[in-house]
Amino acid sequence: MNNNIENIEDFYKHKFNSLPLTFANELGHFNVFKRGPSKIKSIKFGRRDFFKISLLKGKIKINYLEKSIISDKYVLLISDPLVPYSWETLEDSLGGAYCIFSKDFFFDFVDIRKYPLFKLDAKKAFLLNEQNVIDIENIYEKMFKEIESIYIYKYDVLRNLVLELIHYVMKLDLNSLIHKDIDTNITITTKFNEILQRQFPIESPYQRVELKTPSDFSNVLNIHTNHLNKTLKTTTGRTTSELIATRFAQEATALLKHTSWTISDIAYALKFEETSHFINFFKKHFNQTPKKFRDLIK
Repeated sequence: MNNNIENIEDFYKHKFNSLPLTFANELGHFNVFKRGPSKIKSIKFGRRDFFKISLLKGKIKINYLEKSIISDKYVLLISDPLVPYSWETLEDSLGGAYCIFSKDFFFDFVDIRKYPLFKLDAKKAFLLNEQNVIDIENIYEKMFKEIESIYIYKYDVLRNLVLELIHYVMKLDLNSLIHKDIDTNITITTKFNEILQRQFPIESPYQRVELKTPSDFSNVLNIHTNHLNKTLKTTTGRTTSELIATRFAQEATALLKHTSWTISDIAYALKFEETSHFINFFKKHFNQTPKKFRDLIK
């Protein structure tokens, strides 16, 4: 782990001592699990580099930001990469279910950051009644069934089921999700993400991104590059360059998978002045050349 931020690889290695077989070639990751009795009585305070939506049964104390909540029976917890949290069980047995998904899972489907549930200061823990639990367990059961299916578009179905769960939660407490008094850091982070995502997907080899460097983005946002970097480091735990590079790497894999464009065409579209620079960038992120990556997925 790095800087107390758990990533998905850490999660799998800690819980299962191995990664899913298809993990290395996935553009965005999703999985769903049942929660049974466990020897783990608490999770230490910190951030995770992925989203997690958990139905927790039993008496439990949850801490996030400067808030604490104690649930005597049922609670739904939204774990967001921007928000550090911890929890501890207050009784022996804890049941329920949870799903995890990477930030890339929805990258060309929907921007979940537009929803108030995923704003930094939004409510993240929701106390549930018996009917809520029945409704939410029904959504999880559909996830369990779908992830085991051989349907070629099952991940589109799973994205819709996650969205169904998100909308169900937002309907539980609409008033608490009205986003008021957004601080400057979150405003800058949101605008940065919107500008970055707006450049994608690239739909033609003649289309070229305009903004690529931290200074490109800071100029558009009309703030100093150092201020932007400090803000993003505070809200996301990552630098401006890291966030830009991650999104460009995502687009590179998508173009290699889903188009027949040449490596040079892709390099041009992603604003690399030389194809060799793009190849080096890709190798740095995926430990293989773009050609090898494309050959492996054929």
